[in-house]
Amino acid sequence: EVQLVESGGGLVQPGGSLRLSCAASGFTFRSYGMNWVRQAPGKGLEWVSGIYSGGVVTKYADSVKGRFTISRDNAKNTLYLQMTSLKPEDTAVYYCAKSPDAYYNERMYDYRGQGTQVTVSS
Repeated sequence: EVQLVESGGGLVQPGGSLRLSCAASGFTFRSYGMNWVRQAPGKGLEWVSGIYSGGVVTKYADSVKGRFTISRDNAKNTLYLQMTSLKPEDTAVYYCAKSPDAYYNERMYDYRGQGTQVTVSS
């Protein structure tokens, strides 16, 4: 059974930082691309960032480029999202999402975790 468990969310002031983690199990983590997506209150799902299975190739949404960094540790079956210079508009539930192949995917995921809340507010 595929499981994706996010952690690391919380309340942070504007300009602050958070590091999200996603522990993966139930599949061969190193073989699949992974993504972070988010959903703000009252809005649809937004793709944030993705990473190829090998961890070298990454991509970011324009809204987070230069502030967020995606990475993965295939030995630990864990996906990360380092978030810096956080803004109130980054407030959302953040999900890790598995691609159906070795690449990141901005639109299609076959599994998604339960999410972790990130709130940016003073």
